Amino acid sequence: MALRTPPLHDRHEALDASFTDFGGWDMPVEFDSIRAEHEAVRTAAGIFDVSHMGEVEVSGPDAEALMQRLTTNDVTELDPGDAQYSMITDDRGVILDDTVVYRMPASAPAPDAPGTDATFMFVPNAGHDAQMHERWTSHAETWGLDVEVANVTDDLGMVAVQGPDANALVADATDADVHDLGRFEATYGTVAGTPTWIARTGYTGEPGFEIVFPAADGVAVWDAFDCQPCGLGARDTLRLEMGFLLSGQDFDPEDEPRTPYEAGVGFTVDLDTEFVGRDALERQAEEGVEEEFVGFVLNERGVPRHGYEIRNADGDQIGTVTSGTMSPTLGEPIGLGYVGTTFTEDGETVRVVVRGEGKAATITTPPFLEGYQ
Repeated sequence: MALRTPPLHDRHEALDASFTDFGGWDMPVEFDSIRAEHEAVRTAAGIFDVSHMGEVEVSGPDAEALMQRLTTNDVTELDPGDAQYSMITDDRGVILDDTVVYRMPASAPAPDAPGTDATFMFVPNAGHDAQMHERWTSHAETWGLDVEVANVTDDLGMVAVQGPDANALVADATDADVHDLGRFEATYGTVAGTPTWIARTGYTGEPGFEIVFPAADGVAVWDAFDCQPCGLGARDTLRLEMGFLLSGQDFDPEDEPRTPYEAGVGFTVDLDTEFVGRDALERQAEEGVEEEFVGFVLNERGVPRHGYEIRNADGDQIGTVTSGTMSPTLGEPIGLGYVGTTFTEDGETVRVVVRGEGKAATITTPPFLEGYQ
């Protein structure tokens, strides 16, 4: 099957980016170097094409009821323009995907603005948009809810402008007042004459915004920001330093089935609401989990990678690495993974098997960088 291409693909080719298959999309993985792009975001600003992320719009009289039953957080707490991090779980409470849910304003300033006619828009991970569209549509039919669900992923593009200079860059590029925009708040605004949806969200730990726009106007929006182009390689090292989950790697319903409590995102679960998987998660909240998501710093030479074993001092396997890298900021090998609950305390010493050799590592609660949230 041919890979899907983002609306900015030609722009990336002109910048001589290297590409990779990510969730069925042909996406830029690197423009200059992962280290240079990573450093630019930590010290100044960078722009990412994140058009591989899905967009699904939900509208109609029962839109709120459907969102409430298919996501784990409480969408009734959202005012127009608010965003919310949430999980999508199955009957077992296993995470199918993580997502950001937006409650859209009642009306948009331009007829072709993203989410113009929607009550909610949510953002599935790359390659999950069709699956989630089908899930929303079939459950609405089963439950007899009056809603319209539209997969608009191919109609829209998205960029992320991230870094200490992102606030000034975005404020200069738009007519919207973004200075007072709080974390997980969004607004409409124009960028390079294009109607956009601007959200104070991101995946790097830095100040920044994610900007959604009509796909046909992507180049104008991209060119409005004079900062370092960044690929998925830097996006991965930045999110890993923060301990943010990566769908398909740190959780996966088939290969790494995990509940929100195991994955360290129990804060996204509101048991006072009724949603698919609630009863299973209520039982787990009462009984506890057997393994938990942790971070660790390797104390010896080597780089931890997905799938490596984590062992105790006796050599018994106590967990598995799900993500790992050499931290560009710290210059130390860091990783994420799941271990038994008796090994999750900060300072606990474990061993990570790198190329057949057990390397000492110290359990550390992410983020790995001080002063970040």
